[in-house]
Amino acid sequence: MTKAPIHSIETSDEAGVRYLHFGSEWVQGAMRIARPWALELEYTRELMLALALRPDADWPKQVLQIGLGAASVTKFLYRHRPQCVQTIVEINPLVPRVGHQLFKLPHDEDRIKIEIADGIAWMAESKKRFDLIVVDGYDHNARFGGLGNESFYRDCRARLSKQGLLALNLFGRSRGYAKQTTNLENAFSGRILALPANDEGNAIAFAAAGEAILLEMVALKEECDRLARETGIGWGESTTRLARAISIRSQKSF
Repeated sequence: MTKAPIHSIETSDEAGVRYLHFGSEWVQGAMRIARPWALELEYTRELMLALALRPDADWPKQVLQIGLGAASVTKFLYRHRPQCVQTIVEINPLVPRVGHQLFKLPHDEDRIKIEIADGIAWMAESKKRFDLIVVDGYDHNARFGGLGNESFYRDCRARLSKQGLLALNLFGRSRGYAKQTTNLENAFSGRILALPANDEGNAIAFAAAGEAILLEMVALKEECDRLARETGIGWGESTTRLARAISIRSQKSF
């Protein structure tokens, strides 16, 4: 049986935004109360750059999320990718309850399947394949723990489909950020794209398996603009960080 963390779960409301906390001041998720389907935090929007990297309108069909948080990505994909089925692996059984009660997480077991389990063990044991895996799992002190190990990343790679993409929030101010990036590169044979950290310290990285992803910034910018019109997502400085990450690569695909 999975042992849930012993930290508390709190919410706070400020200036029309509801925040999720795990027993500390660290923000684990947020929702603008008047716009519950929108992505309030910049790093969650950057995770959705995955949709520009794999621009097929029917992608992804199978999504795995390690860590539910305030359900921001879950709700965004639920609304804007109705063809996809999402599996959420969350270690704390209280988090989905808070999501339903306070963060507008839909009750739809056909499209949102929640499993209470340790993400590392679940990934090692699963035989399922996913088009998109999103890893955003931190403890109450914003520590990544075993979710940053090379063995975990190798298990993620094994669970990706031919068009599979892994999207991670590495939290660039963490002391383990460089080690996490090295582990990711080793697990995916260098097929990664790591964005610079934003002002809050979140650093988003992507890793690919199967079909290569072309890194042509003009086409990516056009796709980002299309997604903005389609979903209302505001990219802010995210496309600038994407361009910077691409510019330092010697190869124009990954």
